[in-house]
Amino acid sequence: MDLTPEHEQIRDTVRRLAEQELAPIAARIDADDWFPRDFFRRLGEIGALGVLVPEAFGGSGGDYLGAALIMEELARHSGSVSLSYGAHAVLCVGAIARDASDQQKRRVLPRLCSGEAIGAWALTEPSSGSDALGMRTRAVRDGDVYVLDGSKTFITNGSEAETLVVYARTNPALDAHGISVFLVDGKASGFSCSKKLDKMGMRGSPTAELRFDGVRVPVADRLGEENRGVAMMMRGLDVERATLAGVSVGLAQAALDHALVYAREREQFGRPIADFQMVQKILADTYVELTAARLLVYESARTCIRQSSGVSKLASAAKLFASEIATRAGLAAVQILGGYGYTRDYPVERIARDAKLMEIGAGTSEIQRTIIARDLIRGR
Repeated sequence: MDLTPEHEQIRDTVRRLAEQELAPIAARIDADDWFPRDFFRRLGEIGALGVLVPEAFGGSGGDYLGAALIMEELARHSGSVSLSYGAHAVLCVGAIARDASDQQKRRVLPRLCSGEAIGAWALTEPSSGSDALGMRTRAVRDGDVYVLDGSKTFITNGSEAETLVVYARTNPALDAHGISVFLVDGKASGFSCSKKLDKMGMRGSPTAELRFDGVRVPVADRLGEENRGVAMMMRGLDVERATLAGVSVGLAQAALDHALVYAREREQFGRPIADFQMVQKILADTYVELTAARLLVYESARTCIRQSSGVSKLASAAKLFASEIATRAGLAAVQILGGYGYTRDYPVERIARDAKLMEIGAGTSEIQRTIIARDLIRGR
């Protein structure tokens, strides 16, 4: 699929940075479950963190396809950095760029775009994962402030964030329509990270449980109108699924790259294993699926830019297809490398672990199929 010169430039810039500065530390990020803040500042320096932010507010004035391309390139070396990038630049910063007032944007976006501050998007709760509208976190108006009480879980960047976009119920009587969105300072009194989760994969991308115990948030820090948060949330989920699918594409590409190098070099029975038809089938199938996924993800991102009809269905399709292909590609690479693929001496086992999350986070594969079928039946 053709890219504009601007898209090619940001892709190539991130690719060079990732090859030079991310690849050498990727194994350490995973092994030590280490969040590389300095690398995020480097992403800020090249304009990647503000890809969805107008230049007037400290960004680079890009779009959703640019964000997907950045995540793809980062994921070729570190799925965890790519995931944290998406939570920061697309979910948190993107939401602020879309829905905040100019005053709010001027106050928080420059530090987020530079990497001086890290952002998070807090939606999921212990009792409401796929059922996002079942949230129990409350925000009660008290004069010029709202008082937040509740908890969130599985929040990417939650333990590192200085700025959080938080969803809370402001009018229980309105059920799904009584939800509002707030900017919360990571240093606010009553806010805490109650637990950092120890994960199978995506290590180095901090995932946390968060507590809000009487957190006082100024009315001026509410995003948009009161009780209008559902529309903002649904838009955010569409964008998340369309762009974070780029993580899966990058992981699948990395798996294929490593499998190809090994298949060409590894000899058995006096010949490279790349000469064996069973290995060739694995490589060919991975390439075909990866190419199809990449085209679907790019088109999904473009649909988000255009705000075309059917965006939810297409975003779910991209997320579903790319994530399942990434898992298959990761496991296929492990199989081609054999015993070596199962060791941490090679990165393919990390790719396989990282890829599995993409079938779960941002809505499980089962939820994506439900969304796609629902919209098809309703003619959307």
